[in-house]
Amino acid sequence: MDYLQNASELPYELPDFAAVDLAELVPAFRTALVDHAAQIAAIANNPEAPTWENTAEAWEESGQMLQRVLAIVFNYTGANATDQVREIEATISPELARHFSEIWLNRKLWERICDLPEQPEGSEEEALLRELKKSFIRGGAELDDAQRESLRDIDAQLAELTTAFGAQLQTATEDAAVLLTDEAEVAGLSAADKEYFAKAAAKRGEEGWLIRLGLPSIQPVLESLENPAARAKVHEASLNRAAGSNEATLLQIVRLRAQRAELLGFANHAEFVAAAETAGSLSAVEELLNQVTPAAVANAHGEYKRALDKMAVSGAEGTAGAAGTAELSGADWPYWDAKLRAEELDVDEAELKKYFPLEQVMVDGAFFAAKRLYGIDVRERTDLAGYAPGVRVWEVTEGEESPVGIGLLLTDMYARPTKRGGAWMNSFVEQSNLLGKAPVVVNVMNIAEPAEGEQALLTLDEVQTVFHEFGHALHGLLSDVRYPTLSGTNVPRDFVEFPSQINENWALEPAVLRNYARHVETGEVISGEFVDAIRAQAKWGQGLATTEFLAACWLDLAWHKLSAAEAEKLAATDDAAAQVESFEAETLERAGVDVNGALAPRYRSAYFNHIFAGGYSADYWSYLWAEVLDADGFQAFVDTGAAVGESNDAADLDDDDVRFAGERFRRIILSRGASIDFEDAFWMFRGQQRSVQPLLDRRGLSQG
Repeated sequence: MDYLQNASELPYELPDFAAVDLAELVPAFRTALVDHAAQIAAIANNPEAPTWENTAEAWEESGQMLQRVLAIVFNYTGANATDQVREIEATISPELARHFSEIWLNRKLWERICDLPEQPEGSEEEALLRELKKSFIRGGAELDDAQRESLRDIDAQLAELTTAFGAQLQTATEDAAVLLTDEAEVAGLSAADKEYFAKAAAKRGEEGWLIRLGLPSIQPVLESLENPAARAKVHEASLNRAAGSNEATLLQIVRLRAQRAELLGFANHAEFVAAAETAGSLSAVEELLNQVTPAAVANAHGEYKRALDKMAVSGAEGTAGAAGTAELSGADWPYWDAKLRAEELDVDEAELKKYFPLEQVMVDGAFFAAKRLYGIDVRERTDLAGYAPGVRVWEVTEGEESPVGIGLLLTDMYARPTKRGGAWMNSFVEQSNLLGKAPVVVNVMNIAEPAEGEQALLTLDEVQTVFHEFGHALHGLLSDVRYPTLSGTNVPRDFVEFPSQINENWALEPAVLRNYARHVETGEVISGEFVDAIRAQAKWGQGLATTEFLAACWLDLAWHKLSAAEAEKLAATDDAAAQVESFEAETLERAGVDVNGALAPRYRSAYFNHIFAGGYSADYWSYLWAEVLDADGFQAFVDTGAAVGESNDAADLDDDDVRFAGERFRRIILSRGASIDFEDAFWMFRGQQRSVQPLLDRRGLSQG
């Protein structure tokens, strides 16, 4: 347990994963809780008058052992969730919730924080004091004794329920994997995909092709499967996973969140969440959604009609009926849309993937772009080990000649049964000048692992995800603040996605694209014609993609706009599954996002991990808010000559202009964490207030 009680002696305090004994994690966690509670008590009961050093900085210095334990546990629960890890999470989550409830409700500590003098305007100290006061108030510091007891109970219950939802979903998703046993069912799949799915089946002791499900409703494999019945099997499994197991849990979560919000003086949980974001209010959020929804739905209807016409002209039979009928099912839409895209854009998807080997995309793409912009160097440390086979460790430095260490990046790119779906960034160690700590972050994805001796070839979506998640990593790695509370990605949800979405733009920038998009067999650099087709493809199907996203946003808000009384009534049902299904249908109809019965929200409630097990409750809209910032903000790079954006001009840009723009973004945004006023920082970087129009233009949703 010594490796948890004391900072790791490995470079940058990288956890010694080889020494991790899962059986020690719960005892270590409980020891860390006792230590942290003692540290908090010492601050609260200090007989000396409160000063910045003995209160605010003492707070920031506390709980380091607890942070080390939680970093391992919560990284493992996402990326390496064995049954034992899930049991550990289920054990510690309610205990952790109770621990922090006691801290937020500690009157003496709250009084000391309130007694601290105001700090210099624009300073990190001012930002930290603001964040501390906000956290304590939102944690119940101003409640009376009876309300405090209610809040303690609610927080403990929510910790148990959200943990249970995530665990149930992971099990249900694995159980819902579709086994196809007839060669005719896998017609249309590439040889590499068939081999991958066959290996997945073999690992489970079965013959055939096992299609594991990703988190969203629409599974990528639907674009390729020629067999309508096979498409229907996969789509039905996706839409119905966790049905009958998660509905009662989510209704209780909604009920408790509504009660908690009202205790804290808010009308509902959605108002509670929006108040802490850069959006500031629920009305501002709904205004943005209402700006985008009509154009997205109109485009989605047009795309549906064109895909239906394509199916009819082809004389093929879909899952909704015979050829030429006036229906196109949700299972068929992606397939016929892909056929239309390939025909009109003349993009061979299988051939396109050959330009995107994972290693090239990551090293010669994402890492190369970061070097051009920020002057940093990323080199693999083969002497350091990750937490699972295939996890790689990279050292990030300020440059090659006299490298100054910045931190470590771990990459965990391949899918495995113990990893939840999706892609994300986490931290093992957060940057802090006060504590003398450099960052250690991890990027996680779920790319299909290639056959031995072969390279993983990525889709365009996966390429952009590599850049996206590395954007989060850069936000953590390039942080340069004194206080860990303000470090890296510890910013509002509707701002945290801004740097990552900005970083996606570099995936298709000509200078970067030419450096990594080389044919895996011939080494040939991707052609200009292919690039033009890719750019056109980026706007293809945005009606469907945007509308399914918006449907999930409206569903999220609908659950979390319920009052405590309304949520209590729903949770009292005898048939939770029917109640949830009815609520979903009414919500989607009211939002106007249904498209001929063929469009499902990106996540249905029973598998909406972001909002019922993750940190995005009443906040799924934050991706859209950040994309507004990104679509508008990236123009600052174009205006300074550091990027060409959507221009077809592939001329080389001046390296000095690129570095100047990169250093501005690093200095104004990436390095500052939560120490900034986010609206002011965006204005300072962009030179004007944000506009939604660039987002509509990018997605091809502009009208008139």
